Amino acid sequence: MFYSARTSISPLLKAFGLLVFAVLIGISATASAQDRRQNAPGEFDFYVLSLSWSPSFCEQASERGSGGRSQIQCGGRPYSFVVHGLWPQYEHGFPDYCQRPSPRLDRNIVSSMLDLMPAPGLIFNEWDKHGTCSGLGARAYFETIRKARSAVKIPEEYLELSAPKTVAPAEIEEAFIKANPGLSSSAIAVTCDKTRLSEVRICMNKDLQFRACEEIDRRACRREQVTMPPIRGG
Repeated sequence: MFYSARTSISPLLKAFGLLVFAVLIGISATASAQDRRQNAPGEFDFYVLSLSWSPSFCEQASERGSGGRSQIQCGGRPYSFVVHGLWPQYEHGFPDYCQRPSPRLDRNIVSSMLDLMPAPGLIFNEWDKHGTCSGLGARAYFETIRKARSAVKIPEEYLELSAPKTVAPAEIEEAFIKANPGLSSSAIAVTCDKTRLSEVRICMNKDLQFRACEEIDRRACRREQVTMPPIRGG
């Protein structure tokens, strides 16, 4: 007596097909929910102020042998934390490049921001990728960056770091929380590479008040300790 494999496999295939269909429907529904405002300028939930530890950036750039921004930022001036950007965020995910081509950025605005963002290439890139999603004009966006940065106090121990420092990411968070009343552990995340501190990211609402951001916190550095290279010239 011959047994037909088709008879036993067919129900399995049918069940598998239904499962795949259900998954695709779920993905499609999620995408549709996001697409209703995806990359629409001004349509976002909060900001992330990203503060880059410049000595780490410069060490990485030196190891890669890269130029451009690094040659400007990593010269003789002793930078500590610099502004990487002010990034519009959704509760899940983020918009980027919301206007293509982006509105032209005035050179006077670029010059005015070099004390906080020490490379013209960085400023142009942040405007193209993130500023165009803010719903603000260029001047207002960079004024908002300056206001956001002025709302955050850098802990004194990191202002003139003259020697390498090994520290737990939690200690960096605690130092920022202590220096900034109203800032909580749910509103700040420390990021790192394999060994070094990369950035401190602080979440703010559109009024630049500290606010919780679970998704940003989930991307935080999980290493027990990181190295903070000293400030150049320190």
